[in-house]
Amino acid sequence: MPKKIDLIAAARPNFMKVAPLFHALSAQPWCEVRLVHTGQHYDANMSDAFFADFDLPKPDLHLGIGSGTHAEQTGRTLMAYEQACLADRPDWTIVVGDVNATIACALAASKLHIPVAHLEAGLRSRDRYMPEEINRILTDAIADVLWTPSIDANENLAAEGIAEQRIEFVGNIMLDTFELMRGRIESQGKRDELGLSVREYAVVTLHRPGNVDSPETLETLVEALVRLSTEVTLVFAVHPRTRNRLEQHALLERLQAASGMRLIEPQGYIDFMNLVTGAALTITDSGGMQEETTYLGIPCLTVRPTTERPITVEQGSNRLIGASELLSAAQAVLKGECCYTASRPELWDGQTAGRIVADLARRAGK
Repeated sequence: MPKKIDLIAAARPNFMKVAPLFHALSAQPWCEVRLVHTGQHYDANMSDAFFADFDLPKPDLHLGIGSGTHAEQTGRTLMAYEQACLADRPDWTIVVGDVNATIACALAASKLHIPVAHLEAGLRSRDRYMPEEINRILTDAIADVLWTPSIDANENLAAEGIAEQRIEFVGNIMLDTFELMRGRIESQGKRDELGLSVREYAVVTLHRPGNVDSPETLETLVEALVRLSTEVTLVFAVHPRTRNRLEQHALLERLQAASGMRLIEPQGYIDFMNLVTGAALTITDSGGMQEETTYLGIPCLTVRPTTERPITVEQGSNRLIGASELLSAAQAVLKGECCYTASRPELWDGQTAGRIVADLARRAGK
């Protein structure tokens, strides 16, 4: 009998990570994949477009969780996924990343004695004020198999006393996604649609609570972006959370009035990566963009005090900055005053899904 595998997707970063693995597993005769969408991102721009981008089918199961506090999302997902497993028990549950659904589904499966594999395991920011850090630590503690994207992740898990046989270094699945979609990304015309020339603009994404929930920090960032937009065109993909905070604190109009500012809605993966690949600079607080820009060798300024992806700073083109440093750091990049000697970390090669399939087949006795 084929092994039944649940592949959990919850939020935008999850969709781009599960896509290459879904396609790789679906091609195997020894397993059947059930794609489970928890519904943590329920806006069409934030989820449905990503399924279309990656040629993913309609989810086999949609839990419809929606928004709420961390406890509400986690609790509702835990209960809903437990019921799904009781109704149709999988042989394996694969969770991805560090969102609330990651720990919720891992916990539900673990308590039902269903083996759990965590894709993108071992990442640590050392900042427990980040809810994602709590999700990572707890998921890694209970998962049976930990698929890591980088050597430092293995070191983190070993330092936490996790048995070596539970850990498998597989590489960075995000870059499988990029290579899977590279042709469509390069042929997409989002840059042309916005009238942008390669290396003559910067891409901005900001959404984390530490940056957008504090009026003072948000105003500092807006002021820096407005001043920077007089020197280079800024393409700012405005997350719904960020837009709400900008409107709440009467800062949105200041951005809209800046002549060099292009405010756009959140984009699907293909459109967004078409913008990123042509950028001279990226400004973000996202985790994924730190990895993608390292792979592409594009300077990235990450507005955060810590990162769970330190390898992008050590080997890549990423630099951590505070809100007050944004303007000067960006100006230095644009003037060529910063020397980036980025290299691709080990196994960041677009072949991670194949290594995962091989490891899971071995562990499943196939």
